[in-house]
Amino acid sequence: MRVFHHTKRGALVAVVLLVVACGNGEGAVDEIEFDLWTQEGDTGQAFQYVESLAERYEEKNSDITINVVRKDAEELREEFQSASVAGAAPELLWTVNNHAGPFTAAGIIQPVGDLYDRDEFIEPVTMDGEPYGIPISSGNHLMLLYNRRLVDSAPRNTDEMIEIAGELTEGNRYGLAYNMTEPFWLLPWLGGFGGSVFAEDGITPTLDTQEMVATLQFLYDLTHVHEITPGEADYGTMDTLFKEGNAAMIINGDWSLGEYHDHFGEDLGVAPIPTVSQTGLEPAPYTSGKYFMMSDTVAGALREAIGEFIAWVLGEERQLEMADELTRLPGRLSALEHEQISGDPILAGSAAAMANGIPSPAAREMQVIWDAMLPSQTAVLAGTVSPEDAAAEMQAVSETAIRAME
Repeated sequence: MRVFHHTKRGALVAVVLLVVACGNGEGAVDEIEFDLWTQEGDTGQAFQYVESLAERYEEKNSDITINVVRKDAEELREEFQSASVAGAAPELLWTVNNHAGPFTAAGIIQPVGDLYDRDEFIEPVTMDGEPYGIPISSGNHLMLLYNRRLVDSAPRNTDEMIEIAGELTEGNRYGLAYNMTEPFWLLPWLGGFGGSVFAEDGITPTLDTQEMVATLQFLYDLTHVHEITPGEADYGTMDTLFKEGNAAMIINGDWSLGEYHDHFGEDLGVAPIPTVSQTGLEPAPYTSGKYFMMSDTVAGALREAIGEFIAWVLGEERQLEMADELTRLPGRLSALEHEQISGDPILAGSAAAMANGIPSPAAREMQVIWDAMLPSQTAVLAGTVSPEDAAAEMQAVSETAIRAME
């Protein structure tokens, strides 16, 4: 396996070489080479695990060469699109579900429903009912994580959360921290207040609603009324506060579980985000996991070989191995329901949190929603715009941007 880190040059062009054996010319062997782009982190266990899978598969199949290339999520999206236009796209992607929208709209990935048994996996990435992404892992969802040295048990609802956090907020220590700079952390609460970003058609924005106003007011109150969160906190800030014991509770995703478990050991608590006391509804974090997607150019023997690699990676043995090594929930149902998951407090807590989630929309309009929400959310938390005005602005910006896409 040849591994390339943070490559800035164009995509490597995979080749299929026919090598004729020496001697009498019998026993020809097809040698397959393909590129796998992944947006797993370039440091830590996740990227190393992808590397190890490729290496082990090559050891089992001497005629296969897999070139693993790491990209961050936005870089992968942009460079895969440009590489596809140039006719130099990687054959296989290991990426997030929301890439499916722009990739299918551009016609640069292909349906993959024939490569796996859909009944054996969590919901795939579908566009118009057709699977375009095969589940590798499930989750990628937010949950409540807490330091058991400070918090005896997870709060059941937001009233309890505010009360516990208030008792623990003192000096440089806060009861709760979350990433205030990303709408991804707002959306679970929107679900808890009964709202959604889209109408039933999955593409019409529904941001100027009382549910959004209530959500924004709730987040404003956490900081400015209850005073249990930092005045400002991006991802790095909340992460540092939690690790240093200066945030008793944090809202973060399943990708952080392995690192936090290494740091806290048995003192790490994992639970669903507490029920919204005002509505009695469970917050609904977006769920997506990671998925295999295949370039539209792949066909014939190469497609068959890549399909066999995908099947091997998604076997129950590797799925449970991934859960153990990455503290990540599997995409295969038999592995997700295995006692290895239910018997692990961290994975079981993650699974309980995921059960309240909803699939992250894969429609390309979702990127418009993210872009429309961010400045208005930031302004509300800074106290410069009212929740009512922010919700109206989100709606106006998103509607304008979606019309421009038509």
